[in-house]
Amino acid sequence: MNVQKKLEDLGRKVLSEIERGENPNIEIPIRSLSNVKYDEKTGMLTIGDKVAKRYFFNIAHAKSFMQTTLVAAFCKELKESGLHTSLRDLFYALKRTLPNSQENTFNEQNESDSIIVDLEVALDVLREQLNLNADVRGRIVGDIIIEDRGDEIDLSKLGSGGLAIPSNVEDMKFKKVKAKGILVIEKNAAFERLHEDKFWQKNKLILITTQGQAARGARRMIQRLSQEFNLPVYVFTDSDSYGWYIYSVIKHGSISLSHVSERLGTPSAKFLGLTISDIDKFDLNQWTIKAEEVDIKRAQEMLNYPWFKSPAWQKELKLMIQRKIKAELESLSGRGLRFVTETYLPTKFKEQDFLD
Repeated sequence: MNVQKKLEDLGRKVLSEIERGENPNIEIPIRSLSNVKYDEKTGMLTIGDKVAKRYFFNIAHAKSFMQTTLVAAFCKELKESGLHTSLRDLFYALKRTLPNSQENTFNEQNESDSIIVDLEVALDVLREQLNLNADVRGRIVGDIIIEDRGDEIDLSKLGSGGLAIPSNVEDMKFKKVKAKGILVIEKNAAFERLHEDKFWQKNKLILITTQGQAARGARRMIQRLSQEFNLPVYVFTDSDSYGWYIYSVIKHGSISLSHVSERLGTPSAKFLGLTISDIDKFDLNQWTIKAEEVDIKRAQEMLNYPWFKSPAWQKELKLMIQRKIKAELESLSGRGLRFVTETYLPTKFKEQDFLD
C-alpha cells in the first residue's frame, strides 16, 4: 500500500475538479452507528457502504473541507520527510488564524482528531500509516527479538518492565519469535505478577498488558503477532461487562473504529477469564464486588450484541445481571499471590476453558 500515493491522488482529484470549474469534494464513508455492521463470516465489525461528500462551495462543509485538505497536505509532508509526530503536535502545527478574518483553522484538538479519522476512512489507511502517533500505552514481554528504527531489542531481557508498546508498530520487524501463544492481560498488576513469576517463560507465551481498553498500537501488535506467526490469542480480563467488552474490541473491533477493524481486530482471540462461573469454581466469592447500575446496564446492552449471542456468553452476562456481582483480576490474589500462576491459569489452559 502506497500511502503517499493515496494522499497525492486525493490532492490531484481536488485540483482537477477546480481546474474543470467544478465544486471540489472529498468523499468520506459515514461513521455513524447506522453504517456499522457485524460480519459473521469474518467476525469483525465493519463500516458499511454509505458515504457523504464534503464540498468546498457549501457553507456547511467549507471549513471541514479546508481542515481535511490541511491535514492531508501535512501528512503528505510527513511521509515525504520520513518524520512522525503526535496528534497534539499536528493540532498546533496547523492551528492558525486565516488571513483577514477572525476564523481559526482549528479551535480545539478534538476537531483535528476527528478530521484525522475522516482521512483514515476516506483513504482506507491507519493514521499510523500517515505517520501520526498517539500516546504510548501497553507493555509486552516474551522470547522475541524485534528491530525498531534500526535498533535490535530482545524482549526477554528487559528486566521487570518489559517493552512499552509504541503507538505505531507498522515498521517494526520481528527478527525472532519463539512462543506458543499470546496472553493479553487487562490489568498492569496482573501482568507484573505473571512477569515476576516468569509465567511467559515457563509456558512459552508472549505477555501483553493493555492497561485498560487496548490502545491501537497494542491491538495492532496483537494482530500482527497472531497472523504473521499463527499464534493463538487468549484474553484475560476482569469479570465484569467492561472487561468483557475489552475482549470483544480486541477480537471483533469497535463501533467507533469499525473502518479499521481489519487492521486492528483479531477474530481468532479467545476469552480466558475471569467469568462469573469462575467465581464459584475457584472459590472467589468473598472477594467479589457489588456491580453498580452502570455495570448492569452495560451487561444488558451486551446481551443484544450479535457477537455475544453464544450460549456461554449469554449465561455469563445473565449471571452477572442476576447476582449483581463482579470480580477483578486482583481478586485471585485473595487465594495467594501465586494462585493465578500456579492454579488458575494452568487449570484454564489444561481444561481449554475458553469462551469464543
